[in-house]
Amino acid sequence: MDESHIVSAFDRDLETIQAQIMKMGGLVEEAILKAAQSLNDRDEEAAEKVRNGDRAIDALENQINEAAAQVIALRSPAASDLRVVLSVMKISGNLERIGDYAKNMAKRTGVLVQMAPINDSHAAIRRMAREVQLMLKDALDAYIQRDADLARDVIQRDEEVDQMYNALFREFLTFMMEDPRNITACMHLHFIAKNTERMGDHVTAIAEQVVYLVEGTLPEDGRPKGDKTSLDAELGEV
Repeated sequence: MDESHIVSAFDRDLETIQAQIMKMGGLVEEAILKAAQSLNDRDEEAAEKVRNGDRAIDALENQINEAAAQVIALRSPAASDLRVVLSVMKISGNLERIGDYAKNMAKRTGVLVQMAPINDSHAAIRRMAREVQLMLKDALDAYIQRDADLARDVIQRDEEVDQMYNALFREFLTFMMEDPRNITACMHLHFIAKNTERMGDHVTAIAEQVVYLVEGTLPEDGRPKGDKTSLDAELGEV
């Protein structure tokens, strides 16, 4: 097989993998929005659909990793092409983790619908999830367009998500102190808010991979972190 055929085969393989990444990204975006909406609407059936849909996201990650490993083994890509393949694998891993957090949100919805709503916290979490979904959309667009500037914009926007989380964290503490009967519901809501904040971290990691893909190095400036809470260290991450 001559060199032109090898290059053509690599390009076709890469196009297939990138199409899978975009499909996976679309499923993850949908999971974020539907998980938050099911919480806001107190809709257990919708939450169950989000939990079940996570299997398709996991399956796509496995397919992408297998295809990427095959490309590396069969095509022996050059350094710049290898960077593309490795970035794809890291992006799929981050997408899978975001999907897990959406599933976790949906799991807690089934518990929270049995409890009295806590102020307008459900709507606040939905707004936070919407911001994360928009960040993810832009991060994936930046990947397809090889747009490092758009990726950097996504990285900066993670601070807004952190600020939303901090505000919710303070509200939940206030509600728990005002009435101990709120503690259980607020703890579940806190974990949902924290999971949503973690989604933003993984979207940021995707955007950082885009910068690496385009420029060959990860962003030099550490991304801003606005999470100033301390309870998370005591509670641990779900």
